[in-house]
Amino acid sequence: MNLKIKRTLTILLPVLVIGGMLLARETFQSHKATKLPDIQEGDIIFQISESDLSTAIQLATHSKYSHCGIIFKKQDGWYVYEALQPVRYTPIRQWIANGKNHHYIIKRLKNATTVLSAAIVDKMKAIGEQYNGKDYDFYFGWSDDRIYCSELVWKIYHEATGLEIGKLQTLRSFDLSSPQVKQQMELIYHGKIPLDEPIISPVSMFESTLLTEIK
Repeated sequence: MNLKIKRTLTILLPVLVIGGMLLARETFQSHKATKLPDIQEGDIIFQISESDLSTAIQLATHSKYSHCGIIFKKQDGWYVYEALQPVRYTPIRQWIANGKNHHYIIKRLKNATTVLSAAIVDKMKAIGEQYNGKDYDFYFGWSDDRIYCSELVWKIYHEATGLEIGKLQTLRSFDLSSPQVKQQMELIYHGKIPLDEPIISPVSMFESTLLTEIK
């Protein structure tokens, strides 16, 4: 690399980095001004993640949505409790900004007013704390050692309310035929796919008859 190119890169790289930071900040700030729907604690929020794994999940489950979390309120505002890397609370507007095209859907338990009392919501938060900081489960196992997004939501709801939001399936029940899915399966399992492992998918939760969409 000659001296002229080095000098050009020295000038351009800080500009590109700062420009990218400003663009991300502008995107986030614009979403801060967006009015949220009438959300409640315990609402489940769905979005499309922007990753190769997300694409594989969409193809395998025939679902538009690939990521979800539970909405909770803290002293300084609304958050989404999600299993990403690691499990954590994310400010809801930041969570929305992280999704593809900033699109999201919120669903609520149909009988939320009777089931999700203040005591039950506190119980959900307490149950959720045992997973806080745990690693994301790329293997999609059913143990509590690591955890993935829909598993986190399902287990919190099940333990706190006894309800099953979505039907458990096995890995073999999904469509594993597309090249993108096969590639991800090989990266994750190296040919040893646990086809009978119980799994709860985002689409199974999304289509649960126990939930209703919040407009």
